[in-house]
Amino acid sequence: MRVAYTALSETAKVWIYPSSRKFYETELESVNEKITSFLDSWNVEEEEFKVSYKLLYNRFIVLFADAANTITITTIDASVQFILHLQQTYDVTLLDKMNVCFKQGEYVQYKDLKSFKKLLKNKAITGKTIVFDNLIETKQEFENYWEVPITESWYGRFL
Repeated sequence: MRVAYTALSETAKVWIYPSSRKFYETELESVNEKITSFLDSWNVEEEEFKVSYKLLYNRFIVLFADAANTITITTIDASVQFILHLQQTYDVTLLDKMNVCFKQGEYVQYKDLKSFKKLLKNKAITGKTIVFDNLIETKQEFENYWEVPITESWYGRFL
């Protein structure tokens, strides 16, 4: 059952899918419709559970599921199949966890890890640069630790 983000508990499960590019303005309505349609049909073994999403910076698809211990491999497989469909439809990469997203001014950059390390080495970005930790797992972590300076993230080990 799709609900408002605020109706989810702090322990709701989170999956973050960073896009290799921003979604174009002409794509946003369609992307939102596809996500909404998917969430409306995303059930755990015939039991409804609370779900929500955010599309942030026209680049991050963030899915939330408030289902306590009822999230199964089947549920996760369904979401991955949906994300694969979006990748194909919009010609973007959403499942590559070896890329880093960070802010440069008002822009969100998407770089492979090797390029990110090079930027750090060349001091093009610093420990104060805001990175997106797409490996967080709960709504509470999302609200507090998703956008943080490099020094406060696991990327800090590259400094």
